[in-house]
Amino acid sequence: MTNGLAPTPTTGFVIADTLAMHRRGPTLALLTIAYFFSYMDRQILAILQELIRADLHLSDTQLGLVAGFAFALFYATLGLPVARLADRGNRVNIIAIALAVWSLMTAVCGLAQNFVQLLAARIGVGVGEAGSGPPSHSIIADLYPAEKRAGAMGIYSLGVVLGAAGGSIIGGWVGHHYGWRIAMMAVGLPGVALAVLIKMFVVEPRRGLSDVSRVAEQQDAGIAPSLADGFRAMLANRAAIHLVMGVTLTSLIGYGQTAFGPSFLQRSLDVRMIDIATWVAPIAAVMGTVSALTGGWIANLVAARYGIHAQAWLVLVLKAIGLPLSFVFYAASSADIAIPFYFVSLLFTNSYLGPTFALIQGQAPLRLRALWAAITLLVINLIGLGLGPMLIGIISDALRPTLGEESLRYAMLTFAAATPWALFHYWRAGVWLKRQEARPA
Repeated sequence: MTNGLAPTPTTGFVIADTLAMHRRGPTLALLTIAYFFSYMDRQILAILQELIRADLHLSDTQLGLVAGFAFALFYATLGLPVARLADRGNRVNIIAIALAVWSLMTAVCGLAQNFVQLLAARIGVGVGEAGSGPPSHSIIADLYPAEKRAGAMGIYSLGVVLGAAGGSIIGGWVGHHYGWRIAMMAVGLPGVALAVLIKMFVVEPRRGLSDVSRVAEQQDAGIAPSLADGFRAMLANRAAIHLVMGVTLTSLIGYGQTAFGPSFLQRSLDVRMIDIATWVAPIAAVMGTVSALTGGWIANLVAARYGIHAQAWLVLVLKAIGLPLSFVFYAASSADIAIPFYFVSLLFTNSYLGPTFALIQGQAPLRLRALWAAITLLVINLIGLGLGPMLIGIISDALRPTLGEESLRYAMLTFAAATPWALFHYWRAGVWLKRQEARPA
């Protein structure tokens, strides 16, 4: 027999919802820090490339394979089964386990004695990181309503900016003083402690918690949607297709240039690794942070005033402003000229992730959010991360016989020239989103 104070299922949901919303800010912070570790663990390779190249006698193509395709193949493809699990199970547990795995494998990279061993360790990092993005996107979408989601995703995207800077700062400083192997271990091992903290603190939110009007979508047949359902739903949404294409092409360019950015500074502009770690990376982190936060904030404002579709066009405008600044950075022969243009370009070019991911999550059915995030990351990472660094390396090696160390400069410029293709897709995404808004409710 139960008394009148016995908890009911409804009471349990209310308590869990209240706790999840109470911890919404700290949860976003912890997920952002996990994303920071994710990007730091992959970006550290870039600042250490010249040391690794000399130690293990690698070509630019091999460096591109290690930094890009081998990592991305497992990172992206495993994201799909992880997303299916995340759409059905506990997302917090998935993130914590994944974080511990990729952190340990980053440390193992420091033990590699040849190309094959380094490649295998990087594959291990990719396997672990596959479990972070989709469940994180899904949790954030459940905690923040549509009108605040771009800002939240903008904060989450700081993991990219700060992680890249953290990898360069910590990796460059530790690598300069103690070698690249110790640097790998220094950035990898602390992630295990963060995994424990996430498991202990983050509350699994109820699906659709911040989309009350759409929760009815969850009351469909009790069978969870299949992988094929996720692909069909996305392929039927033209706005989503153009958003994925836009962010994928932008990532192709960005991942390629980021993977070889420190090498470009060292080879073409004679900037020392320790100087990149000491002042270039910290200033870049500040500029990128301002871009991500301001971009998310402005995206929320333009959505409130003009409609959600304006967020896609905002990305187009900001990336278009940043393009000529990037051209100057890669074409300049002096670091004194190039680096200031690089800093300013970051104010415009690093603001696309938050609005893009928020728009995609806003289009996704509630029970397919993690899967849509995984599909997006699959395409982004197979094409962007997988091909970007590798293609830069191939182009650089192909031009080396005639251009020498300057071959990397022209490989970077070639990639920058592909930006208008990405901008076209953001324009078309805005067109289709605006058509959706014009339809009767």
